[in-house]
Amino acid sequence: MRKIRKIYETTQEFSFISPEKEFSLYFKAFQQSELGGIYQAIPWNELVKSLKIRKNRKGPDPTFSPQGMLALMFLKSYVGCSDKKLIIHLNGNIQFQMFCGIFLGPEHISNYKIVSDIRCELSKKIDIKALQGVLAGSWKPYLKEPNIMLEDATCYETSMRYPTNVKLLWESTEWSYKQLKLICKYLKIRMPRNKYEEQWNKYNNYSHKRKKTHKETAKRTRSLLYLLEKILVLLKEIESQYQHQLDLPNRYYTNIKIIRKVLKQQQEIFQTGKSVPDRIVSISKSYIRPIVRGKEVKAVEFGAKVNMIQFDGINFIEHISFNAFNEGTRLVKSIRYGRSLFGKITHISADDIYATNANRKYSTSAHIVTNFKRKGRAGKHEEHRRIISRELRKERTIRMEGSFGTEKEHYGLQKIKARTEKNEILWIFFGVHTANAVRIAKRLAVSRVERMAS
Repeated sequence: MRKIRKIYETTQEFSFISPEKEFSLYFKAFQQSELGGIYQAIPWNELVKSLKIRKNRKGPDPTFSPQGMLALMFLKSYVGCSDKKLIIHLNGNIQFQMFCGIFLGPEHISNYKIVSDIRCELSKKIDIKALQGVLAGSWKPYLKEPNIMLEDATCYETSMRYPTNVKLLWESTEWSYKQLKLICKYLKIRMPRNKYEEQWNKYNNYSHKRKKTHKETAKRTRSLLYLLEKILVLLKEIESQYQHQLDLPNRYYTNIKIIRKVLKQQQEIFQTGKSVPDRIVSISKSYIRPIVRGKEVKAVEFGAKVNMIQFDGINFIEHISFNAFNEGTRLVKSIRYGRSLFGKITHISADDIYATNANRKYSTSAHIVTNFKRKGRAGKHEEHRRIISRELRKERTIRMEGSFGTEKEHYGLQKIKARTEKNEILWIFFGVHTANAVRIAKRLAVSRVERMAS
């Protein structure tokens, strides 16, 4: 039997105040939080105008306004969780709802794919240079030294399995075989003879081995090249013979085109033993290319390579590409882009790869001080030049490379899980600038305290 508890007169009372006053109390608490600081640091109206997002006149009102769609992307990078968990948190967190400009009350969002739908819609309209111009104009008053530019390149890796030739060939073979099987079933014709089952057993045994010899790898590669070519020939014959009865989707023809290119590349690699240009390493993400970085931990990375410029700890994307490029040739373009954002540039700190003769000549003609090692005889003020160069190099090494680590560890850029090229670029953009907004929010809080103290 449960005990009877007494309710004394000192029990706390609940006061039901008006909804307007209650909302103002919640909003005041939201503004004082870190998320509220980020909200105040972002120029929402200018970003919405730059993206040219409009509400649909037909149909029911959307859950998120154009500003709410942008806010949801910033929130995704800030929280760093999956789309489903983000919606679950949004349903139960009043501060998240205020950040996105919605109030759900007792209702909740049940469509977890809404985040993905918004990401796909925004990725079609994003213009990185235009949006960064808006952000730079809003954040310029909070930068102490906008005349000093730091520059470096990094790679934001995509979420994918490590590609080997055997894995790629097997994935291509497996997909092609399944399509062949489905087409034969649809046409009600006999399945052509092939050795897929036999090769499946051999590949399964091969993949479970911890150590794979060069001879075993060459044997698997040769067998899979032969089998994949045979299946592709069979598919082509059936397509031409039953072309009037088949209505295949565009996705099928896209994948077949990619797989044929994979077969051609892998045959050339197997015969010559050398890599090929524009090499495909994934069927689902055919835009990904291997990028040799020359690092001790990772010699090769797979993802988007970004040439980044930084002003007083705030990063801006100067160039982004999924193909490998030499960042040393982009210094002059970076200086011009930096001038368009913040005006005159007097000092530059960059890695040794940027210290080419052309870049040195341009920097000298533009009266820009660099951290490059001197060529030739020492000048009149060599000691002062060395001190400035050392400080610039130290600033780039600690501050800029540290910001890359922060973005990757805390803002969802460690392994990007987007499935298309445009979505991946959008993911990187919001990850970088969410980290920037957090830094600006801290400076806003400091300036607010200083104003109150004075």
